[in-house]
Amino acid sequence: MAEIDDVRNALSQLFGRLSGFWGITPASGRLYAWLLSVEGSLTAEELMEALQMSRGAVSMAARELVDLGLVLQQQEPGSRRVSYRVEADLERAIRNIIQARKRLEWDPLLSNLREWGTRLERERSSEAVVMRERLASIESLVGLADSMAESFLKGGMVQKLGLKMLVGAANARRKREKSKS
Repeated sequence: MAEIDDVRNALSQLFGRLSGFWGITPASGRLYAWLLSVEGSLTAEELMEALQMSRGAVSMAARELVDLGLVLQQQEPGSRRVSYRVEADLERAIRNIIQARKRLEWDPLLSNLREWGTRLERERSSEAVVMRERLASIESLVGLADSMAESFLKGGMVQKLGLKMLVGAANARRKREKSKS
């Protein structure tokens, strides 16, 4: 069991360091990795002990992951005790991340870029013209990413690119590499 514990700890630490890339806190990254590495669900107390985190830190990290749809919260019947388990469906997890990032980042960014562009239309200075052009370029690029995300979330790109196929191909590749070793 020592190897699994070492790998679980290393995975948790790595996800904590990479969490900013995914737009989550380090505590959430560590908690998510820990839940990925266990079978079934864990209580807050078990997570506190395993990750050496306070009750408040576990609660906040779990709430963030539940809100993103990456972790599912379950209440034990007849008890106030709550347990957490990772969302095992990779396609659903990816959709949840994209939907949350779109709502929290791209939508407000696009809204602001459009508002600022409209406000700068009345400005005639060369500086305003340059700024308007640059904001329009950013809006165009973010708008393209946003439309791709919308298409993905509506199932358009999933059907064309076949996320299930990509996940399946990744799993097949992993199995091939495993059989070589």
